[in-house]
Amino acid sequence: MTELQGLVAIVTGGSSGIGDAVVRRFQALGAEVAALDRHPGRSAPGAFHAVCDVGDDASVHAAVGSVVAEFGRLDIVVNNAGVGAQGTVEDNTDDEWHRVWDVNVVGMARVSRAALPALRQSASAAIVNICSVAATVGLPQRALYSATKGAVLSLTRAMAADHLREGIRVNCVNPGTADTPWISRLLDSAPDPAVERAALEARQPHGRLVSADEVAGAVAYLASPQSGSTTGTSITVDGGMQALRLRALPH
Repeated sequence: MTELQGLVAIVTGGSSGIGDAVVRRFQALGAEVAALDRHPGRSAPGAFHAVCDVGDDASVHAAVGSVVAEFGRLDIVVNNAGVGAQGTVEDNTDDEWHRVWDVNVVGMARVSRAALPALRQSASAAIVNICSVAATVGLPQRALYSATKGAVLSLTRAMAADHLREGIRVNCVNPGTADTPWISRLLDSAPDPAVERAALEARQPHGRLVSADEVAGAVAYLASPQSGSTTGTSITVDGGMQALRLRALPH
């Protein structure tokens, strides 16, 4: 369990949910890990913590710079920070479109841009973007969110093409509905949380929510130097939601 030994990683949104799971998985694999978050310090013990608002370029550069200053290098970037949005194309205002797009898409560009000079110095450079099955499956009431994640999927492929010859691999992970604090808040706001949770679980063929640890496992695979021939691709962790069409069970 030392395949990331000697490497330094940053994980945005690293204080909770999928981000926290990735921080812990990377630590278990031997990496030095920096959890970048607007509210840092709640992540795994032993991680380096830095305040980072991916919606603010100065904050991003300061956070990435602090990691490079602390460890003298940077090898892996996990662009995990993001926000959700509900509704059809009618339901979100222009301001909400700009806010969510700025975090979910431009935020990844800001972090990657700030990290590239250090990544170019690494022999094991990798960027992993957290996308979503919403990029490839039409989900109801998720127009804005799906649009941003579709952009992340395309951005991942374009970045992979741009930076391959610099020795930087770029991939993404497409989780299904994951059991995270954001989903918990969504369920809490539903008229009947138990019914809504059951519906979300049933939407995935394996019949439950995806765990944050399962997503972290896919991120770790893509980030590892052992995956040196894997770039410009996505791994879907969704219990079969994207690809499988199971027959309904008889009542």
